[in-house]
Amino acid sequence: MDRLPIELPTPNNPSPNDAAAIQELLGGKFGEMSTLMNYTYQSFNFRGRKRLRPFYDLICSIAGEEYGHIEVVSYAINLLLTGTTKRGLDPVIAPLQNGTNSRNTRHFIASGQTALPMDSMGDFWSGSNVFSSGNLKLDLLHNFFLECGARANKMRAYEMVSDPTAREMVGYLLVRGGVHVVAYARALEYLTGVEVTKLVPVPELSNKAFPEAVKFEKNNLHLKLYTFSKDDYQKAGVIFNGPHPEDGKPLEVIFGAPEGGPVPDLEEEPQLSAPGADGIDEDLFKDIAKKMGVPV
Repeated sequence: MDRLPIELPTPNNPSPNDAAAIQELLGGKFGEMSTLMNYTYQSFNFRGRKRLRPFYDLICSIAGEEYGHIEVVSYAINLLLTGTTKRGLDPVIAPLQNGTNSRNTRHFIASGQTALPMDSMGDFWSGSNVFSSGNLKLDLLHNFFLECGARANKMRAYEMVSDPTAREMVGYLLVRGGVHVVAYARALEYLTGVEVTKLVPVPELSNKAFPEAVKFEKNNLHLKLYTFSKDDYQKAGVIFNGPHPEDGKPLEVIFGAPEGGPVPDLEEEPQLSAPGADGIDEDLFKDIAKKMGVPV
């Protein structure tokens, strides 16, 4: 799908240091890359799937959503970085000099002034962050902890940044990450009988303290688990059901994906040769597209 989970507002001003802080939510130990890859490998490696199908369907559904979370964090970073340096083709005037005052110079040296698979300190994400033990109880317990740790980092990142783009994105992730916390808590309850949902929320601060999160909760996004497939993962609702542990409203499984929002069209940065490829004949592509009946 060529859509983001939500539509991101345009930043008021470029903010490379906000972008550096938000990198933690992408490539940190508790970032979206970790949640995606943990649940993806647990789904690939799931044994006894026929007998325990509802747990498998739940993990797969959440893994599907995490891909979109990587996208939305990356685009928030990219929007915050846009406009930091001076556009042009003259390298002599040091068009990237503003990058030297930014906390993460890799955004300007190792990429086209865009997101990278790293944390807020510039350390690259590692596969060692993946936990897939093969034991269902242990994996679910780890996932609950991972989502709670991710929630703590989102809250702290929110308190570090002030740009509306970053805060909108973090507010959304707080709500959707909260769904995953509840989902894994419910899964552990079904598996063990222990009332894990009584621990929620972790940390204790409610999403209602964050205006951007409140907006999404008013649309009941804290109650909905998406399967990202209309036909598969039909048994996720066997686990994700009952009242929400905080407001008592009924949990709901949506077979499919959220409508989402447009993907930002990132401007070219010629001083970074991003994207380069200056010899492309646009008229040729338009002609081919017209012949194929593709809107130009």
